[in-house]
Order: sequence, then structure tokens, then C-alpha cells
Amino acid sequence: MDPHPANGRPIEDYALLSDRHTAALVSSDGSIDWLCRPRFDSPAVLGRLLDPDAGHWSIRPTAPFWSERAYVGDTFVLRTTFTTDAGTAVLTDALALGPATDRGRIRLGAGAPIATLRVIECTAGEVEIDFAFRPRPEYGLVSPIFTPVPGGVLATGGPARFVLTSPVPLDSGEDGATTRTTLHKGHSLHFAVQTADLAQDPPPAWSSEAVQAALDETILAWQDWHDAHPGWPGPYEALIDRSVLVLEALRYQPTGAIVAAPTTSLPEAVGAGRNWDYRYAWVRDASFTVQALAAAGCHGEAVEFFEFMTRAAAHYQPEKPLQIMFGIGGEHDLSERELGHLAGWRDSRPVRVGNAAWLQPQLDVYGELLDAAWHLRGHLQGLDEPARRFLAGIADAAADQWEQADQGIWESRGEPRHYVYSKLMCWVALDRAVKFAHRLGAADRAGDWAAARDRVREAIETRGWNPEVGAFCAAFGADDLDAAVLAMPASGFLPADDPRLISTVDAIDRRLRDARGLVRRYETGSDGLDGAEGSFVMCTFWLAQALALTGRPDRAAEAFDLAATCANDLGLLSEEIDTATGAMLGNFPQAFSHIGLLNAAIAIRDARRSSPDPEATPPPRSP
Repeated sequence: MDPHPANGRPIEDYALLSDRHTAALVSSDGSIDWLCRPRFDSPAVLGRLLDPDAGHWSIRPTAPFWSERAYVGDTFVLRTTFTTDAGTAVLTDALALGPATDRGRIRLGAGAPIATLRVIECTAGEVEIDFAFRPRPEYGLVSPIFTPVPGGVLATGGPARFVLTSPVPLDSGEDGATTRTTLHKGHSLHFAVQTADLAQDPPPAWSSEAVQAALDETILAWQDWHDAHPGWPGPYEALIDRSVLVLEALRYQPTGAIVAAPTTSLPEAVGAGRNWDYRYAWVRDASFTVQALAAAGCHGEAVEFFEFMTRAAAHYQPEKPLQIMFGIGGEHDLSERELGHLAGWRDSRPVRVGNAAWLQPQLDVYGELLDAAWHLRGHLQGLDEPARRFLAGIADAAADQWEQADQGIWESRGEPRHYVYSKLMCWVALDRAVKFAHRLGAADRAGDWAAARDRVREAIETRGWNPEVGAFCAAFGADDLDAAVLAMPASGFLPADDPRLISTVDAIDRRLRDARGLVRRYETGSDGLDGAEGSFVMCTFWLAQALALTGRPDRAAEAFDLAATCANDLGLLSEEIDTATGAMLGNFPQAFSHIGLLNAAIAIRDARRSSPDPEATPPPRSP
């Protein structure tokens, strides 16, 4: 049933749970192998995803079984059905949300009780169940002491205590709390784990009725949130609905920040050291995220995310590069370190926490913030003076810094380059600032911004275009390609029928596709790291979007369908795909991939509406 070691289970085998404060990953055999408490970026309490001894909580049949799973409607409540020769059992898992509404407003997760809920019910015959709760706080460093309490056990050790509700007696020792019990048809067991810090008295164990009530409330809360947002009838409806839900699941409730992914150090290539912590909020995601959320009818969520970004960066000084990422509470210091005691997924060391990329200069962030503001202009009900001053300062920074080299959107750890995408986004920053000048209270600076915008355009057109390649290449004077340039059609930099734009999209289509047809971020050897990574799911959706925006929606739909097949059985997407095996790689689930899916679907829909004969586009003229 499981051909891989405990810390090497295929990434696609995992399901996501969320209470909008943190997330858990559950395997198809009923093991929670990743859970950080109390926040997405807190140290893992259950970390078997990255090391066999770093903690897990499993509930599964003792006999051989096969399993199938699905979410309960439009929620992140998971049902896994185990079938054995003797009977069938259904395991329902959730992170408790609490009520969905507060004073008439939907505030999903605002009252989350910091509890993990697990209910198993025998629906046919009889099934013997193996139960093992083995928390290992601080990324596996701490082995708690277990003490019986009324209705369960208390685990103490490290900065938190855990109260496990159990309706059956448990054997507890140094290794954890375990039991085996047989369920007969109609019989169910309700478990829960509540978390309390050391300053709190541990809460009492819940009754089975209280666990069931919390589970029902969680299902209703997710469904209420989904029903309060308009659906997407027609093509890709299920994928789009799930992608919107994923973005909400990865959005930190107290601040509105969206984590790039809820995991750290799932590698971009097995054993290559390309392992990064993605449990933070990237500025680069801002415009893409805002477009996706707004198009999906989640305008309030888009505004919250934008406001988080502007508030987190509000200390910004125009003469210095804008920080590219922040902690989900607005933290700036994201210093990176390695956890040498963890083996890593499939022994892919090192496991990293923190992310050194926070120190990198990346010029594209100016355009991404101002483009997000432009997309939300109808929903920002009067920017306050600090926000206006900050955004105007961003435009000034783009005007002052665009000629500098940087690390680019992909956070290369090699030498800085004059990346075309970075220059393009400086152009976007200045273009949106000119259009937005009156709202920013900076009409007197619009002329200077427009002049700088024209200089950036000239540089991109003369130094970024390579006539021998027939494309805007990765960097000025270069001949390698960068999939990030696929964002050019959506930027408004050139008309959609400009032959250089069409030729660039086609060149990337030819040169950056792998044998499976998926798109790599860039050509091997251009990022300053050893080895080669997989293909990047977001980039395949970018190709689909670019093809649609340049008038070729049928080809766009083919690329979209190919990228969509990268989702697992629950509709969840990882960061990358192994070019040799087709297996998932990278942190999971990846917000950027789901954002790409949403924006590509929108572009294909709009292109088909505007073009009754979409493939009748005449061949491009020679540049």
C-alpha cells in the first residue's frame, strides 16, 4: 500500500485541511503528517512529512485496505473511506473553524478554537482500527510526556500542551498515545486535539457530542463562505471553485496575508538542495492574486490582502529596495536557518526555516503592488494619506532604481542581472502611477513618472528584444528565455497583436516546454544553483493565459488542460512537476499555481467571448 518510507510519500497523496490560522496535510491512509501550531509558520508539531521521527497522528485499519477520499462539498473537511475484506470505515478530518459569521459578517476562522477534529465511523461489517498520536513539537525535537486526564490524555513538552479527547482508553508512554479497537457497523469514535500554550490552563477534553458539533459547524462555515461568493458556471467550474477555496484556506485570518504554501523544504528537485520555506507572503504575488480573487468575486478578500501588503511594507524608504516578502503577521526579519536533525522529504536535505530571499532586491515588486492597486481602484474606498504616500513612493522608487540589476522574480542565487521581467514591472509601476496620480494626490509628479516610463520602454524594446532569438529574452543582451516574460501580454506593454509579443510567446512555447509539454521557469544553469528543477505549474498556466491574450484561445485551452492534469484527485496543485516521472515536486499546495489557473481560465473565457473564430488570427508580421 505504501511503497515509500514515511517521509517519502508522494506529495500528491496529501490532502489539505485549514482553519485559516494554520494547515494540516493528511495522507490517503489517514495520517496527519504535517501540522504547525498555532500559525502557518510556527514550528511543526506533526512533521513526518520531513522526517520519520518528527511526529504524526494516524487512524487507519489494521488489515490491508484500499482508500478513496473527497472533500465534503465546498469545504476543507475531508472524508476518507477505507475498505477492507471485513468492512468499511469512513474517517472525517477537519481543523475546527468555529462559527462563520460575526455580527452579520462572514469572518471565516475568526473564532477558530485551535482544535483538530477526527471522527471515524464503521459503515459496513466490522473494521479494527489502529490509532497512534505521536506529536513531536519544535520540528521533532521534543517528545512530550503523556498524562491521563478525564476523557483523554494530556501531552506536555515544549511551548505548548495538547489535550487529546478520546472516547476509548489509550496506552500512553514515551512513544505517544496508541490503541487498537474494533468498530462495528453504525459505531463511531470522535477524537479531537486542542492546543494551549504554557501560560494557559489546559482545556478539558470534549465530549463526543461536542466534537460532532464542532465538525458540523466547520462544514457549515466553509459552505456559508463559498455560497456567499458567486460561482463560476461553465468550463473548469470544479477546478476554479477549489482554487478559490485554496486561496481562502491559505489566507491568514488575523491579517489577510496569503502564504505561498503551508509547507517548507519540499524540494524542487530530489536531493539537489533546492528546498525553501514558503510559509510567508510574497509581494510578487500581489497583482496576480488580486486579479484572481477579484475575478472570482472575492473583492473583500482581495482588498484585505492588498491592505496587508501595504501595511507590512509601510516603513519603506524609496532610496532602498522594497522588501519582497513578509511574515504573515507583517514580520520583516525572515532569517534563514537549517534544521540539521531532519532528514528531509526523501532525504532531500537541508530542511530550511526562514527564507534568505527576504534580503534580495527584486525590482518587479514595484509593479506588482501598483498594478494590484490599479485593479482594485473601484474597491479602495478612499486611500488614506499614508497609503497614498507609500504608493507614490513606490512609483518614485521604480523611476529611480529601474536601471539596477537584481535577482529577478525567481530569486536567483547567482549574480544579479538586468531581467526583462523586472524592467517590465517597473514600467507597469510607472504606467499605473501615471493613471492613478490624482488618486495618489501626486498629479504634479505624473509628468516625471511618464518620462521615466518612456525610458524603461525604450530600454526593453532595444536591449530586451533579441532579433536572432525572435523574443524578449530573460535579460538585457541575453539569448536565454524566461517564462516570466509571458506576463507581458497581460501588462499592456504592447498591443496583443504586436508581432514581437506573439513571437516571444511562441519562442517560450518551443524552448521551455519539457517532454510532457509543461513549461519550465527558465533554461537550466541560469539560476546559480546546482542541478535542474522540475517544470513550474504556474508557468504552464501563464503560457495558456498569454496564448489567450494574443488571440489563440484553442491553443490556450490545450495548455490549460495539460496544466490542470497536474492537480491531484482533490484538485490541489503543487509548485512543480518532475519532468521524468510526472510526480509532484515543491511546496504544496502552491498558491501561485492556483492563482495561475484562475487567471488563465479568465483569459480563455474572455478570448472566446470576443473572438468567434479564435484561430483565424493572421500570421504575425516580421518584426
